[in-house]
Amino acid sequence: MIAIIDYGVGNLFSLKSSFAAIGVEALVTDNPDEIRAAQRLILPGVGAFGDAADKLKKSGLDIVLKEEAAKGKPLMGICLGMQLLFEKSYEFGEYEGLGLIPGEIVPFEGKISKEYRIPQIGWNSLNLKNNSPIYKGLKNGDYVYFVHSFYAECEDKYKSAVSEYGIEFTASVMKDNIFGCQFHPEKSGEIGLKILKNFSEV
Repeated sequence: MIAIIDYGVGNLFSLKSSFAAIGVEALVTDNPDEIRAAQRLILPGVGAFGDAADKLKKSGLDIVLKEEAAKGKPLMGICLGMQLLFEKSYEFGEYEGLGLIPGEIVPFEGKISKEYRIPQIGWNSLNLKNNSPIYKGLKNGDYVYFVHSFYAECEDKYKSAVSEYGIEFTASVMKDNIFGCQFHPEKSGEIGLKILKNFSEV
């Protein structure tokens, strides 16, 4: 069973519906006992990093996630949920993340030309790296759906895919049992469902 972490921000029920579509049991929960009992964890997220990090901390779920990740349980962050996996973000200030992957979250603004709109909204292709198991059966050039104004800066060894939007940016990450997608697999059609299916089999 997969636990979709409910901490007040995220595409919870579209994610649950996506897992249902591929025949994978998923539970939307903020219950630490249910999270600990799950085989895999999904950390969703939409909105501002600081607000989301604060909600995670106040709920105590930040501690639960760190403990479960330390045990080797597969954890996937999606969109803002992926950004929260990192050490810090510079979105409207400086905020501390979960610190599960080394790196920081930075804005597109000031790094791309003004012909590119911010946020990036829409479909973009993936350039796969480092043989992540979530991309099993997929290929370079497959398209997924993004909605974001910030992206992760990290070492290449943690990048499982990159994409381009004025600059090359981190599209997904992997560190041991920790995975993250800047894009929304639950909004990315058959490719996204395949990624979720692959994660359910990690």
